[in-house]
Amino acid sequence: MVLAPKLHLRQTQSLVMTPQLLQSIKLLQMTHLELEHFLDAEIERNPLLERGEDNAEERAETWQNDPEPRENTAESISDRLDSSLENLFPDDPGTQERISSDLSAQWKSAGGNGLQSGSGTAFDLESTTAATPTLRDHVNGQIALAFTDPAQLLIAHELADGLDEAGYLSLDTGELAQRIGAAREAVNAALSTCQTFDPPGIFARDLAECLALQLIAQDRYDPAMKAMVENLELLAKRDFRTLGRLCGVDAEDLADMLSEIRALDPKPGMAFSGGTADPVVPDIVVRAASDGSWAVELNPETLPRVLVNEPYYAQVSSQAREGERQFLSECLQSANWLARSLDQRAKTILKVASEIVRQQDAFLVHGVSHLRPLNLRTVAEAIGMHESTVSRVTVNKYMMTPRGTFELRYFFTSALGSASGGDAHSSESVRDRIRALIDAEKPSAVLSDDTLVDMLREEGIEIARRTVAKYREALNIPSSVQRRREKKMLAAAGTRA
Repeated sequence: MVLAPKLHLRQTQSLVMTPQLLQSIKLLQMTHLELEHFLDAEIERNPLLERGEDNAEERAETWQNDPEPRENTAESISDRLDSSLENLFPDDPGTQERISSDLSAQWKSAGGNGLQSGSGTAFDLESTTAATPTLRDHVNGQIALAFTDPAQLLIAHELADGLDEAGYLSLDTGELAQRIGAAREAVNAALSTCQTFDPPGIFARDLAECLALQLIAQDRYDPAMKAMVENLELLAKRDFRTLGRLCGVDAEDLADMLSEIRALDPKPGMAFSGGTADPVVPDIVVRAASDGSWAVELNPETLPRVLVNEPYYAQVSSQAREGERQFLSECLQSANWLARSLDQRAKTILKVASEIVRQQDAFLVHGVSHLRPLNLRTVAEAIGMHESTVSRVTVNKYMMTPRGTFELRYFFTSALGSASGGDAHSSESVRDRIRALIDAEKPSAVLSDDTLVDMLREEGIEIARRTVAKYREALNIPSSVQRRREKKMLAAAGTRA
């Protein structure tokens, strides 16, 4: 056997993920806010990209009515650019009337009337309003009024530093006393004063103490309430019989006490949370058309628009050196690719959403009880796309319908077999049916999981008992034993009342 080097030619096929293709995939699964941040970074990096200021509604109609993706969306913006140096540098001296020196110190770019900026836009007074006070600010204001002794004032500020966002004290008073060299009695005295602050319940060290402080503020912390707060684990288990015996009250009083407990705030400090919840902005809007069908449109507010400044490229590249010309050529290629990718992204989202609406027409007409089982493959085969593409489109995208606003993933549910051999049932619609059956049950006839299985099978839904139990627990519905205890207690309280 002779060993010798040889050269072989072999042809193979493989999927090569180019950087452009990888970026297109990322664009497809980005949310509206993520896409805006990405575009801001690209515009800052690429001198040929500009924000489009055209009508968003016209763009939505164009994407909806254009049957084929456009090959190039690059547009000239030479007519949109103003060569006036005063518009480019509004802070430079110009022909506009100057404002007084005291106002100019506050509004650097204010215009002639003192209410407009140099760019001509109206001054937004709302942007200068004071920020919402934090929990720390709220507490420090009360500390300044409650303490006069410097040592107690120092301890109170140290305690305030130990508050978490829910208003609970997350540090040990013994360690605090040792760290600052104060007596433990002094720390406990300062803590007792701080626990009287508004909102009631802050500076508590656990949930029981938080509820107790709120009840004390309402003058409702009697021995019966104290026993209930000290046995919250029984309340969580809904062991009302044992809880009533420990509190020494009957079913009527116990029901009143439960109502008071539910009205308390377990996280009083969250009212001063600095974070704000961003509203959900739907990417697709579904409306009922006049002919009885559904009109599926892209939300104009979520359609980003970028323009390619080709006249600027032509002007600069003609005078640029070789290295600069190559850089500009790469910027132009990247800009054109980004414009095409955004156009294709919008068309893909609209195509997937339209197929979802077609598949879930009964849900839009009749509600969740008529939600059909649906998977990604069904939609992908119907629109001629890959299943992974549909999966990326449905991530963190929302659809506004006459039934409410839903994430696109909401419409994809697993299927449960039909007892009569008909169409399968959606798991979401079965959950809704279980909730409806339990809400309608009577205190004298609480439905067990086995009873729910029999009732669902009579309605043509083939389901196992463990599946009913899983759905019930996912809906935060207690077991039949716990519900029976609670309903009997509430019924007895209602009879005595």
